[in-house]
Parts: sequence; C-alpha cells; structure tokens
Amino acid sequence: MAAATRGCPPLGSLLRLLGLLSAATASWDLASLRCNLGSFCECDFRPDLPGLECDLAQHLAGQHLAKALVVKSLKAFVHDPSPTKPLVLSLHGWTGTGKSYVSSLLAQYLFQGGLRSPHVHHFSPIIHFPHPSNIDRYKWSHLSQVTQPAGSSALRTHPEQSVRLCHSVWQGVLLLAGKQYWYLPASCCEGDSIIQLQKDLKNWVQGNLTACGRSLFLFDEMDKLPPGLMEVLRPFLGPSWVVYGTNYRKAIFIFISNTGGEQINQVALEAWRSRRDREEISLQELEPAVSRAVLDNPHHGFWHSGIVEERLLDAMVPFLPLQRHHVRHCVLNELAQLGLEPRDEVVQAVLDSTTYFPEDEQLFSSNGCKTVASRIAFFL
Repeated sequence: MAAATRGCPPLGSLLRLLGLLSAATASWDLASLRCNLGSFCECDFRPDLPGLECDLAQHLAGQHLAKALVVKSLKAFVHDPSPTKPLVLSLHGWTGTGKSYVSSLLAQYLFQGGLRSPHVHHFSPIIHFPHPSNIDRYKWSHLSQVTQPAGSSALRTHPEQSVRLCHSVWQGVLLLAGKQYWYLPASCCEGDSIIQLQKDLKNWVQGNLTACGRSLFLFDEMDKLPPGLMEVLRPFLGPSWVVYGTNYRKAIFIFISNTGGEQINQVALEAWRSRRDREEISLQELEPAVSRAVLDNPHHGFWHSGIVEERLLDAMVPFLPLQRHHVRHCVLNELAQLGLEPRDEVVQAVLDSTTYFPEDEQLFSSNGCKTVASRIAFFL
C-alpha cells in the first residue's frame, strides 16, 4: 500500500523538511553530542500523532482494529514523560493487509529522518539469514571500528573501508559525534550456534539503545526466525529501569508476522457469513486465537521465548483480510500517489485481475493490496 500523505497536515516546517533531506549534515553530530550528555535526550524523536492519525484514516483500508490499537498505544506511550517499559507491539495478519505500511508510517511520523533516521533499526531474517537451511549455524561477525575522516558528513557509509565477512561485504558503520551506531551485516556467516546469534543480537540492541534510548526497532518476518533467538530480547521488553547499563524504557519495538492470519481470516469470514458488520469484530474475538497460533508455531520468533507468556507485549494488533472495495481503495490511493486521475477501466482491470478466496465466496483478496502497484503499472 502506497504511503501517500496527500490531504494530511504537513510533517513539519520547511526547516524540518530540509533536515530530512540533508540528514547527512553535521547537525547530526551536535544532536548526538547532546544525547551523550544527559538522559533527557530525545535524539530526532519528533512525534506527529495528528499526522499519523490522518494518514491512517485516509490510506489504511479496512483495519479499524489496527488503527485504534496503534493510535491508542502510541498516545499513551508518547505522552508519558517517564514510561515504565518500552512500547512493544506485535502486528499479525495476512499478506498485503498493511502491516509493513503501518510500521513505515510509525517511523515517518515519529522520527525526523523517518526510515532513514539513525535511530530506526530494521531486522529481517530474509536479509540476515540468506540460507534458511543452515539458519541455526549462522552468526554475525563482530563489527569493526571505522574512523570517520575529518570534516566528513556524519551520516556516511564507507564502502572503501568495508569489512569482508565470509562471502558478504559489511555495508558500513554510522558514526555520530565519534560514537559508533551498531548495524547488522548484510548477511551472516556459517559457524557458530544460536548462542552466538543471541549474543550478537543483544549487543546490537544494547549498542543502539546506549547511543539513543529513543530508538525504534522493526523486526520483520517473525515467522522465519530460528527458535530461541528472541529470548535474548526479553530483558529489554519488560518493566525495569536499567538493562546491561542501558536506559531503554523509551524505546519502541515492533514485531511483524503473518502468523495468526488464517485465524483472523476465519473470524472475519464467519462474521460475514452471519451478516455482521466488519467493524463489529472485536479484539476479544481475535486475540486468543492469534496468541495460540504464535505459541504453537515453532517457526515463530516468540516460540518458547517467554515474551508472550510473560505478557511483555503491549498489544497484539490484528489486520483483517481485505475485500474487493478495500482493494479499490488501495488502487485509488496508488493512482493519487502517482499523480494520476482515477480511470475506471484501470481500476476495474486491477480488481478483476486480483485473486480472491474462499473459492465459493470469492470474498477476500489473496494478496491484499500487495500487488496493486505492479498491476496498475501493467494496465496503464
């Protein structure tokens, strides 16, 4: 789903926009230096909750529960000057229903640099575990310190100083005011056990939280992680003041997976068959089934991690399957994002080329809105 923001309040002043476009300037050095001098630091955390609400209302189709849960959770967290624990959300649902779209909006409306902010960190098993058959034997090599050349910009990768890791190339190290931010390599190395993976994951999270307590961590494809890996995150997610010498209570953790999607789809189908309005579906109907699907799935990162059992999640956010009129909404959004007027024949062609399920009812889009952009390009 395209991350359009047309019609919503601007993200900020011209100065803020220029800050986004010139994130590589030395102003990052000053901000980081100030961050190192006290616990008051907010880094580039600049929450725009009205803008987020507007964008969700206009462009997130068919997700009344997700909108309400995300906004309510964020408001309570952002307005608390001294939260007792980080905000931890787990997004669940069928492919193409808006989970990744929402996570990108959170980065966009919470941090001045959006997804490019040095305080927004993305973890994906597709990137970091390129060989699933050997996933339990991978490790991440330790980072090497890269010295920032005098006078160079703060936000910079150094391909000429990259470190070769097994058969991959380290992508670079970000330095702010001489402080190294921790980044994972582009791929992993064969050799060590899950214990080494846990150790390096902990170091990655801890290193970034030490650099800035106001950090956002996005964990994608949670149903493709090795069992036991996420257990190491448990101390970071609970109510405590300090973990490993790091004040982490203002951090945000977002976990994304398709697990629970089938259960959510079944509840939505039964509601439709009983002629209940979609908006009548409640969290209480979905949460037990989603929790059980996660706990029973040995391929999910939460399996045997204690994260669900110890109630460290602030919310399990369900994303409902999308119907034909929701896909139409996505098509119109994408056309607007491209600066094109809606053409009935294009909209209809995209809808007709989309596959739906179940076989009898042809009710829900098999890929949600995931393929809308490519289909529009084909029919233009």
